[in-house]
Amino acid sequence: MKKKKVNLRDIDTQKHSGEHSHDDGHNHSSPESVSKFKTYVPAIFSFVMLMIGIAVDYFDALPFFKGWVRIVWYTVAYIPVGFPVIKEGWNSIKNGDFFTEFFLMSIATLGAFSIGEYPEGVAVMLFYAVGELFQQAAVNRAKGNIKALLDVRPNEALVFRNGDFISVNPETVEIGEKIQVRVGEKVPLDGILLSEKGSFNTAALTGESKPDTVQKGASVFAGSINLDGVIEVEATKEFKDSSIARILDMVQNATARKSKTELFIRKFARVYTPIVVFLAIGLTLLPYFFVDDYVFRDWLYRALIFLVISCPCALVISIPLGYFGGLGAASRNGILFKGASFLDAMTQVNTVVMDKTGTVTKGVFKIKEVISDSAFAKADFMKYLMAMEEKSTHPIAKAIMEYKAEGADYDATEVTEIAGKGLKGTVNGKTVLVGNKALMTSNTIDVPSETDSIVESIVMVGIDGKFAGYVTIADELKEDAHQAIKEIRASGITKIIMLSGDKDSITQQVAKELGIDWAKGGLLPEDKLNQVEKLKAQPGSKVAFIGDGINDAPVLAASDVGIAMGGLGSDVAIETADVIIQNDQPSKIARAIKIGRSTRSIVWQNIVLAFGVKIIVLILGAGGLATMWEAVFADVGVALLAILNAVRLQKMKWD
Repeated sequence: MKKKKVNLRDIDTQKHSGEHSHDDGHNHSSPESVSKFKTYVPAIFSFVMLMIGIAVDYFDALPFFKGWVRIVWYTVAYIPVGFPVIKEGWNSIKNGDFFTEFFLMSIATLGAFSIGEYPEGVAVMLFYAVGELFQQAAVNRAKGNIKALLDVRPNEALVFRNGDFISVNPETVEIGEKIQVRVGEKVPLDGILLSEKGSFNTAALTGESKPDTVQKGASVFAGSINLDGVIEVEATKEFKDSSIARILDMVQNATARKSKTELFIRKFARVYTPIVVFLAIGLTLLPYFFVDDYVFRDWLYRALIFLVISCPCALVISIPLGYFGGLGAASRNGILFKGASFLDAMTQVNTVVMDKTGTVTKGVFKIKEVISDSAFAKADFMKYLMAMEEKSTHPIAKAIMEYKAEGADYDATEVTEIAGKGLKGTVNGKTVLVGNKALMTSNTIDVPSETDSIVESIVMVGIDGKFAGYVTIADELKEDAHQAIKEIRASGITKIIMLSGDKDSITQQVAKELGIDWAKGGLLPEDKLNQVEKLKAQPGSKVAFIGDGINDAPVLAASDVGIAMGGLGSDVAIETADVIIQNDQPSKIARAIKIGRSTRSIVWQNIVLAFGVKIIVLILGAGGLATMWEAVFADVGVALLAILNAVRLQKMKWD
């Protein structure tokens, strides 16, 4: 099968293994270039002509409607819908692809004309054209969710240059430049909020309609819509690397990655179509040697019916449409599958392995408890601690600095870092130590035994050689963490595991709180990879790994399905993963599984429907018990039913 680059602005459902374009042959012009009425004119004209012809034939109302007059009438009715198909079939033959549905339909309908079955010849091609129109409408509807992303691509940026804000193309904005965004406008590039606060509609990026309010210094993403007041943003990424550009690229590439089922059906069609052509030839000629009252016209008619029935349109239309609908439905729910193959893969997952920090927790440390010695008031104790941590860039230092202490701040001097232990410095003329138990012990400071049982990260403080107290630091669970585990288990996943680089005691505590089956902490990236490889080696095991950091990239690549948190996740993790959760909500994992299963269910419903009806009518047609009208239903009718079934994905809810 030939490969071709798929563009979001020109996504087309390929109808068979030869990758023929329908834009030339079936008037599939976009609504932007031609009116819907003009698109439907050929089918309407042929329908009116056919109905008039059938009525005149039935009532024998016009004596002159015989002979060449009747032939011309039905020929005129045939040309608007038949000529594009014949042209497409001829082009296919010139390209070396003989056995296409265009070829089948052309032979069947021209054959019907050759034996005088003019109304049936027109009807077959008319219904085929109507089926094409329904198909295109369904495809347009399915890809609407994806193409809507193009509407949120910002097309201008107000950037501060030469003392004023000027409008430029976002692609020309450089990292570090200041951008102004007015109410109702889209943020043009990823950046950091310079204004005191901002409120944004991020539905296009995350699938969530709830406005997102952020404070000064927080990250804002391209494609978000500013809801409240004029704001200023400092660009931190070029336009090509922004969130919206990355999402568009992922979705665009997803439409080009076929599922195994889809690829199988296309390969099947290449073999199936020539077989039925030769069977039709055999059905026409072979009975001559075995049937006493052989009539060539009768057996040719049966063969033509056989050809119409056997056309694989329902399969090669509805299956890609089903997967396309699944990809669109997922993107509408803030989940990006990088290809239809991963929709299939999600349905087979039975083991979910997840990272802790940034996946089920927020990855933001906060002070959980402050314990100070009786010699120090809590506020005073915190001022000593904060004075020291102000000189540190450690994530835990940032959490401590968010603590609000009353009164004037203290200042630390002569601060030095002691590798692997903490900080040493002077505050208000006192020698202050801030760090772990090893730091206290090495400076002969006695630490209360109660600290040994503390699970959370702990920061101890010593002042002038005496233990002054400690603070515990903990990462917060995401709001939907409990719901996520509950829904993942309800979706039929048999094993949920947590692997983390954080302390094993903390990892075990989080796992116990969430009801996770098994957990292990203190792991290096290679340790996580080894654990996942062991799980994959178990018979029948299909593993999905969920992570967000650079250190998760090897495991994301090695797992059967890699799922990355797209909001807080690192670029490396997002590039490596197969599925992206845009708003970082772990509860979307279960929804991704449900969407994958719904898509696969509809695809298999269409396969069974198409094969079931075709086999029945093929047998009837070969036995002379089915007319061309039954053949039309077996081909176009089944295709329409399959299309309507696939469209159901656009209406489904997975809450």
